[in-house]
Amino acid sequence: MTLDRAIAGIFLLLCLIYGYTAFVTMEANLLPFELNMTFLPNTMPKWLSVLGVIVGTVVVVQSGPTAGAEIDDGEIDYRNLRQYKLGQAIFLLALMVAYALLLRPIGFIAATTLFIAGGSMILGERNFKVLLPIAIFTAFFIWYLVQELLGIFLRPWPWFI
Repeated sequence: MTLDRAIAGIFLLLCLIYGYTAFVTMEANLLPFELNMTFLPNTMPKWLSVLGVIVGTVVVVQSGPTAGAEIDDGEIDYRNLRQYKLGQAIFLLALMVAYALLLRPIGFIAATTLFIAGGSMILGERNFKVLLPIAIFTAFFIWYLVQELLGIFLRPWPWFI
């Protein structure tokens, strides 16, 4: 099994689960006035799941090993994964989990600033004079957009403030 086919299979499985939740569980949660509407809150998830299943199926069917094919420069050599920067990818995934866990206790602004600065340092940025102001500005800017313009409440500060 090629790496493309394995990833497409996982993508296909996720789309099927997402489609199941969109078609079955979201139907029961509609309000009475939403039943006769053309575009429902579950219309977009339904279409995304259907398109994802189609794309995943096409990739699973079309991708496969070709006899005697050499690996191009743009392809991932799944037989030699150690040549890639897996450490950075694992640290970024751990940073994402830490961000999700710290979002409520330390607040949106501090968690987002730490996430942006930490992610930039993992990816190789070492100019702290530029990194920290950009991370702080970006966290405040995203908070302002979500809080003030979209009207979605985000706790900006830690729980004790």
